[in-house]
Amino acid sequence: MKISWHGQSCVKILTDTDKQILIDPYITGNPLSDLDAGTIEADVIIVTHAHADHIGDTAEIAKRTGALIVANAELAGFFASQGLQTHGMQMGGKHQFDFGLIKMTPAIHGSMYEVHGQPVTFGLAAGIVFSDGGHTVYHAGDTALFSDMKLIGEFNKIDLAFLPIGDNYTMGPEEAVIASKWLKANKVVPIHYNTFPLIEQDPIAFVEALPKNVGVALQVGEIIEL
Repeated sequence: MKISWHGQSCVKILTDTDKQILIDPYITGNPLSDLDAGTIEADVIIVTHAHADHIGDTAEIAKRTGALIVANAELAGFFASQGLQTHGMQMGGKHQFDFGLIKMTPAIHGSMYEVHGQPVTFGLAAGIVFSDGGHTVYHAGDTALFSDMKLIGEFNKIDLAFLPIGDNYTMGPEEAVIASKWLKANKVVPIHYNTFPLIEQDPIAFVEALPKNVGVALQVGEIIEL
């Protein structure tokens, strides 16, 4: 499995069976992104919640590539109404796809998207545990620190965790350090920071605050192989 971070919360996973998965593909308008929404390929797009900096280019990419969109049931219904291929889930549920297992975990955050100029709430924000049978990745989405992260760590042998550190809208670096200990992940990568001034953080300082050899401050596009 090859995994890379592309600014804000956008993560790309290439499975060992050559399936390309995008999580929260906020590309257009993302000052940190190194991707091109008009050419990026995807077999699957996972959306953690209905905020513009996470939905991003989902619909446009899915229309061009035919990618399956996996999201909470309400958001999946919104995309299905546009003629896109979707699979809806809810917190605590899991499903075995041909490309791997997805479990939807809680996240403490909002989930609202503007439709025709009006704000619409689309279900609950979520995190995602993805396993290809050999390795497991946890993408926390946007969230506060919550104690059930201990259970996520107990129920899953997490090889790599993506945790928000931006503060203000999510947990900050101090809480993310606690989350990393509860999750017991082999590697931890900070996300959701430095995209705009209000969430500016020092990823190196965060990594240095983690247990030895756990933290990774990725450069945009840098690949981790599991």
